[in-house]
Amino acid sequence: MGRDRSPYIEEPDLEARPHRQVPVRERRIRAALLVLGLSQLILAAWQGFAPGNFFRTFAAFGRANDHYVRDVATFYAALGVVLLLAVRRPRWRLSILAFATLQYLLHFVNHVVDIGKSDPSWIGPADAISIGLGAVLFGLTFLVVARSRRRGG
Repeated sequence: MGRDRSPYIEEPDLEARPHRQVPVRERRIRAALLVLGLSQLILAAWQGFAPGNFFRTFAAFGRANDHYVRDVATFYAALGVVLLLAVRRPRWRLSILAFATLQYLLHFVNHVVDIGKSDPSWIGPADAISIGLGAVLFGLTFLVVARSRRRGG
């Protein structure tokens, strides 16, 4: 009731058809969301449970601050959880993926600005590349989901 029926935002009611086989495209989207969600939870766990190790290994910009690293872990944990929930909640997908893509792009810009300020120096470029790849992965997943919605599936 009151739902917009345009093909762009309409998605299949996957829970209403449990006896039917899930389309290949939907299985691939679910797999991508699962991998992205788990990767965010792994990152959050590393930051949350071993902030000093995370800082020394992959975030050595300025002084170490375990509290701040754990604060950032809460963001990645929340993102990981909503990505995993989106595996079964198709209507959440575009919003979550748009947010994640934007966040990763902004994070990438921040790392490009500070690319030469890490110690050891290889961390700056490695961080920028890994975060840039994350932005690309989120962006591509967003495009696949948007295209799937336009096709009605």
